[in-house]
Amino acid sequence: MSTQEAIFEKVKRALAMTRERTAYPVYDSADFVSKPHTTGGTVEEIFRKNFAAVKGVIVSDAEELRAVLAGHGVKKGCCDAALTVMLQGLGVEWETSFDRARLDEYDLGATIASGAIAETGSLILRDRATPDRLAALAPWVHVAVLRRADIVLTLPEALARLGDDPYTLFVTGPSKTADVEGILIEGVHGPGVQIAWLVD
Repeated sequence: MSTQEAIFEKVKRALAMTRERTAYPVYDSADFVSKPHTTGGTVEEIFRKNFAAVKGVIVSDAEELRAVLAGHGVKKGCCDAALTVMLQGLGVEWETSFDRARLDEYDLGATIASGAIAETGSLILRDRATPDRLAALAPWVHVAVLRRADIVLTLPEALARLGDDPYTLFVTGPSKTADVEGILIEGVHGPGVQIAWLVD
């Protein structure tokens, strides 16, 4: 058994002893809401403003999306099978399963967003609604198809809706880091272009 396997075995044994999940802490959610980021229009308008502030791109129809993708030279993408009909006619060659061996061939990943947080301008990608997480994380361009009805105003509202999904990702604009000397660099740990396609 390798050192890595031994560590994972210890973690599995430790988790096996845990029978019940710890309850979420009780707190006053009002203490954790940014008032300046939750005012100034409808929930959708606030989301649009805050998503744009983190350099996210919002489109409202297929033609608008087609123009944005053409501007980024997108040719090949991977999408959730449930989106294939909706994404036809965009000038993109689609596959419905992400082939890790050909990771660099995908210009674009398209997935379904489970929701969004207007306060932070964040998309919510839940594991059960995203068949292949790599399609959301590996290509330079990511399109999240988001129903307007799934946008909530605040982070506490989003946390209250998480449920028991084993993995949830909050995506706040393009990937970015300032780890090295505080210099902000985008597109390092994920997509450099984050698009939200709002649908009814």
